[in-house]
Formats: sequence, C-alpha cells, structure tokens
Amino acid sequence: MKLHVIARGKIGRSPESELVDRYAKRIAWPFQLTELPENGGAIPAPANPFRTVLLDERGKQLSSEEFAALLGRWRDDGVREARFLIGAADGHGDRARESADLLIAFGAMTWPHMLARAMLAEQLWRATSILAGHPYHRSG
Repeated sequence: MKLHVIARGKIGRSPESELVDRYAKRIAWPFQLTELPENGGAIPAPANPFRTVLLDERGKQLSSEEFAALLGRWRDDGVREARFLIGAADGHGDRARESADLLIAFGAMTWPHMLARAMLAEQLWRATSILAGHPYHRSG
C-alpha cells in the first residue's frame, strides 16, 4: 500500500524538511510526498481503493500501535493508497472533514503544519516498523 502525504505549503530547505526526508527514506513501503500551494492546486488522483486521513485538531488520538494496526488492516483489506492530508495554517474545511475516512490529531496541542509533516513521517515509519516486527519500536 502506498503512503501518500499531501501537504499544503512548501517546506523548502529547513530542519523540518530534513526530518521528513530522513524518515521517508526509512519507510519500506511505497511513499510519496505531494506539496500543494496554500490555496488551490489539484490533489492528484488516488489509486483505488484508497483511504483519506486528515490531520486535524478535532481528530482521534491513536497510539503508535493502534496506528500501525489500522494501516496493517487497510493493507490486508486491499487498500492501494492511504492519503494523509495536512492543511495550511487554517486547517481543513467542513467538507473535507466530512468526506475523510479518518481524522487524527497529534495530541491536544496545536503543532505547526511544517513540524506535523515530520511527525507524520516518523509515525508512518514507526507504524511500518511495528508491522515488520522491527526491534526499534518499544511498546510502553
């Protein structure tokens, strides 16, 4: 299953982009990062069947194990692409929230969307590592 992060705004050359690159290179599953302008821009057509996850302050908080189990279930059910959308500074609109398969949040605090990319890349790597039985991840 392809893991596709679709993010508003250009990250450029920054410490955050270095973190995203570091984790993206470690992910053994197909991975793609698409950057869109703050407003507008066409979201690429998905590979069907697909699931859409929005990073949203109103989203569900998942443990790393729960997140890994979800990705594993989707993969095993034949989902070809999991799309993770990170909005611009103002987040997502109601229409996008309603059409998403899942809303997730990285805690109750607000995170800069550039840092959220790095956190998401790390969690995608961690989830795929958990599913592969990699010794890096230690459950609490």
